[in-house]
Amino acid sequence: MKLRVKLALAIVVLLSLIFGFGGSLLISVSFSSTLENERQSALRAYMATQNALLLANSISQQSDYNDIVDTITQLNGQSQSLWSGISLSSGSQLLFISGAVPSTEVPVENGLCSVSMFSDRGEKYIAVSGLIRVNNDYLRLDISSNVTAAYLMRRTQLGIYHWLLLAVVALGAAGSWIIASVLTGPLMRLSKASRSIASGDLNARANISSGDEVEALANDFNAMASELQENISELQDSMRRQEEFMGSFAHELKTPMTSIIGYSDLLRSRILDDSERQEAANYIFSESRRLESLSIKLLDLLVLKRRDMELSESSPSAIISGIIRTMKSVLAKQDIIIKYKCENGSCLLEADLVKSLLINLIDNSRKGMDGPGIIYILSSMTDTGCKIQVVDNGRGIPEKELDRITEAFYRVDKSRSRAQGGAGLGLALCREIARLHNGDIRIKSILGKGTSVTVELNGGRI
Repeated sequence: MKLRVKLALAIVVLLSLIFGFGGSLLISVSFSSTLENERQSALRAYMATQNALLLANSISQQSDYNDIVDTITQLNGQSQSLWSGISLSSGSQLLFISGAVPSTEVPVENGLCSVSMFSDRGEKYIAVSGLIRVNNDYLRLDISSNVTAAYLMRRTQLGIYHWLLLAVVALGAAGSWIIASVLTGPLMRLSKASRSIASGDLNARANISSGDEVEALANDFNAMASELQENISELQDSMRRQEEFMGSFAHELKTPMTSIIGYSDLLRSRILDDSERQEAANYIFSESRRLESLSIKLLDLLVLKRRDMELSESSPSAIISGIIRTMKSVLAKQDIIIKYKCENGSCLLEADLVKSLLINLIDNSRKGMDGPGIIYILSSMTDTGCKIQVVDNGRGIPEKELDRITEAFYRVDKSRSRAQGGAGLGLALCREIARLHNGDIRIKSILGKGTSVTVELNGGRI
């Protein structure tokens, strides 16, 4: 059974019990009060009649009961409102009777009154019975009062009450259903959203604005769903990049290995002249060096992700100037000029990794130029370390590629990069090195104008 039905049923049952018990109790109390009033009226009528008879007997000098009977006759004719029936008897002799009286004698004792209920021809009566001492004898006096109206009123009240109860139950059922819908509606929407997420719709949310604890629960649920969606998206993206990484890695290994195997087989199976042997040996040598470079950079990348570095005091200016002296001659062969401007100062760095980072950035700038160009290196000190910029005036990088160029094996121009000996691991290494220094790497580029790479290294300031 649904919660909404259970809640509505519980409210209806509760309302019915409260209204039923309250109404029944009210009618019962009212009826009891009416009967008690009638009983007291009957007792007063009995006492008044008894006193009148005793008074008549004390005045009379007769030895019989004629004066008493005459007095009752007169009272019965003048005081119909005092009783509905009256009888006077002496032993088994009936002296006077009028109206309805008990058909069965109610036991009474001397000096005491007995109150009883009886029915006659469908009418309800209260009877008061007692003994009156007259001339050394006891006369029995019975007075009755018609209380049928009280019973009819109770029946009428019960009938009206039953219809009211049915109306209350019907209205209560409708109201309870509405209340239950209002209370459980948000929970149903929350349940629907959770089922949608469970079935794979990660965009499902519970839009609840009830202003109560259910809305707070829905907000927490939506926050959890958003976090879950983000985590799953990151996991899916990570799996995609891992698949691309493995595919790229397999492709990178396949190309040089195919060349090495092919030229090795050529040297082994055929007789070649000196120039052909030299060409085959050169291919084998270059492809082997390419494999070596790929394996070293891949190993560095894997090691960096697990490495707990020890930083030491180093001068970014000294590191940059040393690298420029080393690479100047290589860049000169391509007519590339390198210029730098560095702020003096020291900070905490892992010098060898920073050198690898700069070499990769300078090499990427070189590969991004089709001919002569200029590379600028700028270094400045920060409160937490240093900031290094490598700027070139090469081809530039398309904007849609900027978010992916730090992924392992990703190349903007795959054919050109392979021709220039690239493996697509340089910027991935740079990013890991920056992260190990609590920093980051940012790349800006304009097609046809060049690229600017900014590296922040926040290992600490001396």
